[in-house]
Amino acid sequence: MTENEPDRTGPTRREYVKYGGAIVGGGLLAGCTGTSGSESTPTGEQVTDTTTPTTTGTDDDSYSVTMDPVGAVEFDSVPQSVAPFTADYIDMLVALGEADAAESIWYRGRYKTLHYDQLDGVSIDLDGLTQLWNDGISKELFYEIDADLHLIDPHALTDWFQAWDRTDLGEIRDNVAPFLGNVIFRRTDSWHDYRYYSLYEAFEKVAAVFQAQARFEAINAIHEDLVATVQSRLPAPDDRPDAALVFGGQEPEEFTPYRLAGNGANKEHFHTLGLSDAFAGTDIDGLSTSDTGTIDYEALLEVDPDSLLVRYHKQGLTRAEFEDAVVSHLRDHELGSQLTAVENDRVFRGGPIYSGPLHNLFMIERYAKGYFPERFSEAELFDRDHLARVITDGVEG
Repeated sequence: MTENEPDRTGPTRREYVKYGGAIVGGGLLAGCTGTSGSESTPTGEQVTDTTTPTTTGTDDDSYSVTMDPVGAVEFDSVPQSVAPFTADYIDMLVALGEADAAESIWYRGRYKTLHYDQLDGVSIDLDGLTQLWNDGISKELFYEIDADLHLIDPHALTDWFQAWDRTDLGEIRDNVAPFLGNVIFRRTDSWHDYRYYSLYEAFEKVAAVFQAQARFEAINAIHEDLVATVQSRLPAPDDRPDAALVFGGQEPEEFTPYRLAGNGANKEHFHTLGLSDAFAGTDIDGLSTSDTGTIDYEALLEVDPDSLLVRYHKQGLTRAEFEDAVVSHLRDHELGSQLTAVENDRVFRGGPIYSGPLHNLFMIERYAKGYFPERFSEAELFDRDHLARVITDGVEG
């Protein structure tokens, strides 16, 4: 063993963050075959297992958090450093005032942070996040980060990216820290046959990890108020447009389709607005691990959606930049210009793929004003100052 090689022969590094009985009985990937520590609920119903006191040890402050597919993870104190994978979970950490705990991200360019500029005192150091993806996902980075907790669904590594096997997962769990998390940004993968959590169900789990239930409840209240306000002013369902959600990139010639219907945290703001899926009733499926197909302009014209939501991976892309990079190309395109969405100026940015609770608030407002400007003419639909105080100071009222 060289001087800089990590010692992998010792005991579990984190004595105060450990797996509970559900993991010992069910294995690291409990739930992938329907044998998880809690009953599988694919439709994402709310359950009441956010935190449960542990009966092991002598510390009265110990607690556990249960989340499929892993099961229960026990804590003797709040973790000080966390290795997330996708930006939806990092956004949760920011919302809970725990941005400094975040140590990693799978790919830095997929993390949209422009909304933090509107929240006084709220930010994150993107350069301080270790990017986990570099032509693969190295276990060495996990040793170097040396986090107290990996806020990662193990299936993201074994099934989504197919980068590791269970032996790799067990090595990092035993020598560095446990895993806890659930892939929530979509639910189109066949391997995701364990319970799915909605955005706020997953957010509540992360709040339990950090014992930050008061902040969660305060942000949840802001979210519920915004949803109620928006939905009370929406036009009747028959008067709302349908939408095709796609990834197009700059000057697109083909598109990767997403399904607006179904589970997925990055689509919940569209559901709030009651937008229907333009691909419903077609044979066009959403992006998944096994389906990475694309559609061309002919296929899109056959669907001819009322509106078009185009995702484009550029950090901090403004509406003006989107107009220059994407919309102008559609208007000049022989077939793209024939789309009803283009003719009626209903082409919008598709929003972040990995959408956390703060993203969600700003997306609800953006699309309410974009789709229904005559009904939502206010500059802001929720109080930024109040939200910022909740995040930075824990103010609840």
